[in-house]
Amino acid sequence: MMSHLFRSAAVAVAVTGLLVACSQPAAETETERSVEVQWSACPDGVENPEDGPSQLQCATVSVPLDYADPDGRQIDISISRLPSRNPDARRGVLLLNPGGPGGTGLDQPKFLASLGMPQSVRDSYDLIGMDTRGVGHSSPIGCGFTDDLEYYGAVPPYAFDKEAFAEQAATAEEVAERCATNDDGRLRHVTTANMARDLDRIRAALGEEKASFLGYSYGSALGAAYASMFPETSDRIVLDSNIGDTHLDRDGLRRYSRGMEETFPDFAEWAATQHDRFGLGRTPKDVRDTYFDLAERLDRTPVDGINGRAFRLATFVTLYNPESYETAAQTWQSLLQPNEAEPTPDPPTSGELSPNDNSWSVFLAVTCNDVEWTGDVAAYRQSVADDRVAYPLFGAAAANILPCAYWKSAPTEPPVTIENDGPANVLIAQNRRDPVTPLRGGQLLDEKFGKRSRLLTVDGSGHGVYVLGKNKCAQDVVTDYLVEGTMVESDTTCPAPTP
Repeated sequence: MMSHLFRSAAVAVAVTGLLVACSQPAAETETERSVEVQWSACPDGVENPEDGPSQLQCATVSVPLDYADPDGRQIDISISRLPSRNPDARRGVLLLNPGGPGGTGLDQPKFLASLGMPQSVRDSYDLIGMDTRGVGHSSPIGCGFTDDLEYYGAVPPYAFDKEAFAEQAATAEEVAERCATNDDGRLRHVTTANMARDLDRIRAALGEEKASFLGYSYGSALGAAYASMFPETSDRIVLDSNIGDTHLDRDGLRRYSRGMEETFPDFAEWAATQHDRFGLGRTPKDVRDTYFDLAERLDRTPVDGINGRAFRLATFVTLYNPESYETAAQTWQSLLQPNEAEPTPDPPTSGELSPNDNSWSVFLAVTCNDVEWTGDVAAYRQSVADDRVAYPLFGAAAANILPCAYWKSAPTEPPVTIENDGPANVLIAQNRRDPVTPLRGGQLLDEKFGKRSRLLTVDGSGHGVYVLGKNKCAQDVVTDYLVEGTMVESDTTCPAPTP
């Protein structure tokens, strides 16, 4: 249990926590081509056969690799559909994105349905999942991550000293070199702007005049770009757990530290009430002290192959969902009282391609292509030092250097500017305490959309509000908007449920 939780942490956050003209017009238009989408069974692995019969169908939509050359090289985007079963109630399509960037989304319609997405929403829309460009079944890309390369996915490792920072800088430079070496010409076109253009191509291919959108985490950035670039063809937009813009930059990544500081007290308070079971501390402060003691001890002496960096990352991931608190507490207890036997060594590495190669590569492509990252290594080193003090739980991780600092190609266009001139059709849903996309991200997005948006703040903890969360008030607000088009008149707060 201990090794499984902590060694899988990097995978969890990799698919969790991001271009042709010199400026973005208020609305982009694409030539709408008459394309008949051919639905068929989904590829192997998208669904579990043991779950029984499913209505989920899959298809491909062809889009330009480079929208500056629309008749040039084409790539396929793989999409899925869970169709409405009520023709009288159906009003259109709801495009879905699970986040990442780099996360597969073909199974998302069925996943959300399994979690209890309201039947009224499922009746109102065909739920459309997809692997965005570069992901999974959509002309996948890969930088060549191998299992002998110590890499932490979408969140860099905690730089507990200068040597750890230097180690990450060397790894980041090697990764950027691998990405450039393995690029077949597609890497630089994997951007949020192009993914938003793909969304509108998918809408047109489905024969819809407009499309609604529900996106989580990085999906909030993609949805913000879509609503900004295509205000006239975007319908009802719900952005959940928000990055704060149409792209992830250094400021957005560093906000992870703020999110952990704001969310960790929920875990600490819970753990303090469970001290007799787990022995992590009788007060929230004691639990926080235990976190630092354990992390520093594991920095010096790993247990069962788990070092301090992995411990900090796994604790960060724990805060995504309060339902993981108990498993995390058991793991902390095991680390505090390790077996006397020799620790289990890490399995030997073979240099084989990592199963995370595709998801990590897409994350880097989008994040590094969307915006220009500074190559000043000293600036990252200083940010790590500053945030280690300002946000001691996780600051020296979120501020650490990424391969974007060594990226070989410059952005092909500026990041998408959020467009506040358009329909008031953007509902922003945000937990008050979220480790990876803190409340400030939702506030920033709401400020940038201005009169076009409303902010729904939920007095809750974790990553994900709609369907993923448990707050009935929030579920009702979002459902009413998606089904009836009823937008709250002003920014709204949903209180925590009464125990």
